[in-house]
Amino acid sequence: MEVLAAHVPAYTNVVVTGGRGGLPVPLVLGPACVGRVIDVAPDVFHVAPGDIVLDTALLDAGGGDEILVGWVGLGGSGAGSERTDRMREVWHDGVFAEKALCAKETMIKLPGAEDYPDPARLSFLTWLCVAAEGLHAAGPLAGRDVAVLGATGQMGGAAVLLALAEGAATVTAVGRNKKALDRLAELGPRVRTHQLTGDRATDAAGIGPVDVVLDALGATPTADATMAAYDSLRVRGTMVLVGGVRQDLAIPYGDFMHRRLTLRGSWMSNDETVLTVWNLIRSGVLDLSAVELLTVGLDEAETALDLAERTSGLSFVALVP
Repeated sequence: MEVLAAHVPAYTNVVVTGGRGGLPVPLVLGPACVGRVIDVAPDVFHVAPGDIVLDTALLDAGGGDEILVGWVGLGGSGAGSERTDRMREVWHDGVFAEKALCAKETMIKLPGAEDYPDPARLSFLTWLCVAAEGLHAAGPLAGRDVAVLGATGQMGGAAVLLALAEGAATVTAVGRNKKALDRLAELGPRVRTHQLTGDRATDAAGIGPVDVVLDALGATPTADATMAAYDSLRVRGTMVLVGGVRQDLAIPYGDFMHRRLTLRGSWMSNDETVLTVWNLIRSGVLDLSAVELLTVGLDEAETALDLAERTSGLSFVALVP
């Protein structure tokens, strides 16, 4: 596959320095990209040479054994297994390259993408799809009040865009970075913002009441913000966890039961979600012009890491060979 553009996540520098777990080194990094198929193996029928595809990096062997090729991250329990070790031995190189050899299971054709005027911008598609998978876990969004916790991060910013595109009545963007929150507020009158204070009761009142919470927070020292969002839910509300919080949640049994709440986890996305999000983009319902694209070349690795680390919200870095 010819790599057209690969998203450089904001936390890539943390990955490179070992802060997100071990990597099967040596390897080519890179968790996902948009590319053009050059050639396929004889048993590949769903994509063909010339197709524009999204490589999601998600390789699923079934039974909870999943890996992200060229990246950190394991599905299932997250602890890995003998099978995931073997998967990473066979498929370990990612897509921060001019050309990449990809497993057929990680590639999804994007019909009509050859006519999209700015393919580099489509490298943000993977993050949009992960956010969409989480939002879809809460059911249809049309007419519902949605809160995105961690909206000032790239995953959270993607979730705000998706919730608006899918008809949410209001979207409350929640985070700490006021500049990023102000930029999200410019997306339209349905966007509300709340800057976290650190006080659970104050934050719950500022966030809600809402029908759906998507928690896209990164690593946090406490679970206070997540629990404030939990408190903001209406009766029969749903909270979906897609972020990087590494804290235990003390869910009050009686409150959870009597308010008839739903708590779900979501990780990565499936092919159906990818095509749904792509069709939103292709039709113009989801306008990616709201996203700031910063491009760097493959020979600017250090620049890419530093720039990515400074991006947030609706900004992202793409490697363009």
